Amino acid sequence: MPLKNELFRLALRITQNSAEAEDVVQETMMKVWNRREQWSQIESIEAFCLTICRNLSLDKMRRMDNQAQTLEPGNDPVDRSYGADPEQQAVQRDRVALVRQLIARLPEKQRTAMQLRDIEGKSYRDIATVMGITEEQVKISIFRARQTIKKEFKRQEEYGL
Repeated sequence: MPLKNELFRLALRITQNSAEAEDVVQETMMKVWNRREQWSQIESIEAFCLTICRNLSLDKMRRMDNQAQTLEPGNDPVDRSYGADPEQQAVQRDRVALVRQLIARLPEKQRTAMQLRDIEGKSYRDIATVMGITEEQVKISIFRARQTIKKEFKRQEEYGL
């Protein structure tokens, strides 16, 4: 259960639906438990769990054919400091929503790599293991994701939607 939150965030990033992400986490836990005899042979239980979660999430997405949804607003950071007026808070909420939309538009590979690196703090090696790609491909995916978000954010901030 210590990985439950990480698994949920990864599944949510891929499925973009909290109910589906919860189902994926439960399925992941069941699959990991059913393979408990193999635990001693597994180099990294965390990478093993994340790989199963990613694969189940991708399977669910393929079945749902549901890539057009955006991430659900959850715990958006809001500046509640003394100097933050309601207008500043509204601008901040809009920017967070824009970044969320831009992340949701990324290809799955970039979105997952970015989630694991920037949000979960995983190493390139762990991400490569989870995604079944090389470390170099992970770095490229993350670079491209960041560049795309930066470029689109700047474009939309300057010129609007």
